[in-house]
Amino acid sequence: MYINCKGRLLSLSSPKVMGILNCTPDSFFDGGKYRNEAELLTQAEKMLAEGATFIDVGAYSSKPNAEFVTEEQELQRAVPVVELLVKHFPDVLISIDTFRAKVAEATINAGAAVVNDIAAGLLDENMIATVGKLKVPYIMMHMRGTPQTMVKLTQYDDIVQEMLLYFSQRIAEARRHGVDDIIMDPGFGFAKTLGQNYEVMNKLELFKTAGLPLLSGISRKSMLYKLLGNTPQEALNGTTALNMVSLMKGAKILRVHDVKEAVETVRIYEAMTAN
Repeated sequence: MYINCKGRLLSLSSPKVMGILNCTPDSFFDGGKYRNEAELLTQAEKMLAEGATFIDVGAYSSKPNAEFVTEEQELQRAVPVVELLVKHFPDVLISIDTFRAKVAEATINAGAAVVNDIAAGLLDENMIATVGKLKVPYIMMHMRGTPQTMVKLTQYDDIVQEMLLYFSQRIAEARRHGVDDIIMDPGFGFAKTLGQNYEVMNKLELFKTAGLPLLSGISRKSMLYKLLGNTPQEALNGTTALNMVSLMKGAKILRVHDVKEAVETVRIYEAMTAN
């Protein structure tokens, strides 16, 4: 499996780690933590040194009931961060976490390499056509509704089958618009109950039937800390456990807050599966 990032073919035969860099004041784990350029650069440098292949920049918190952010606010937050990272780390592969086509286009033009869309094009009718025009890899996630409404949209007859249908429809739409490189994200924590998240994780290998790379993003999420009775700050051990499960079930990208631990998990997984 290869994806084309800024004219460079990147192999996903060895799983990769995506480090999360939130430039939002209300992210569930690190909101407001990086308040200036120096702090953003320090964190990005740390993640790259620890082995991150991608830096995922988000300027709109997608946690349940997140505060609405206007398109202009998102642009004002995201574009300068992308420009800053590209200036200091010219070879960095940045994914932009947005569901808005204008934000995707502006940040790709500023130097980002991948679009990471929590809504798979369903919250902006121009998104998929824009990605097709930009010719960049597209991460499409499963979600229902919006971050403000998704907690009420957890009724499924068969969650995995309905998710597979969702992805088949979104993939067909992306192909229709010339999107070549597609990565599937099951969307842990999005329009799913605690039990549903674990059902999807248990059956994660079924999503490989689409023949596309899988991204697993469970870092410090409520499916961990609510189950374990702790907090996001205490959920690193649970994150590592499910990162290993994700790899064993076929995930090719781990999206995480803690890069060092995720890279170590990949190394252990690869040692286990080397022969």
